[in-house]
Amino acid sequence: MQRVAIVGPGGAGKTTFARQLGECTQLPVIHLDEHYWRPGWEPTPRDEWRAIQERLLAGDKWIVDGNYGGTLETRLRRADTVIVFAIARTRCVARAFLRSVRYRGRAIQAEGCPERFDREFLRWIWRFPRDSKPRLDAALHEHAPHAQVVIFRNPREVRAFLRDLQ
Repeated sequence: MQRVAIVGPGGAGKTTFARQLGECTQLPVIHLDEHYWRPGWEPTPRDEWRAIQERLLAGDKWIVDGNYGGTLETRLRRADTVIVFAIARTRCVARAFLRSVRYRGRAIQAEGCPERFDREFLRWIWRFPRDSKPRLDAALHEHAPHAQVVIFRNPREVRAFLRDLQ
């Protein structure tokens, strides 16, 4: 486990897990949100985003968390391990909502991007199993047949995985 891609819906715990996994493995952690979003929640243009990811993933050791379906194949091709969060959408929506309340006005995802209540984001989370998961599964099949795939369905599995690493 040298190049780890972590994917799944918002609110699933990907970023927290990436930090914890980085502490356990001493691998560098890349949070894609920090690199994608510009101040004021402005997205990075597609071509530039693709180049940024190529640069971020040029090394031989990393943990990267985030979805960004348009460039998912970049991460999957290079990853030797893919961790998929398949946490219940009710839990994910609740976590994302609580995060927006707890950190309202503070930039925790990316510099210059204050946390806020975002209905569209919550809608994306809710629809993730129907809209995004089939595309994720197809991308895994096509771009990561070489990778070990680990699926977390609940927080207990996440804790057990980290405990086993230690």
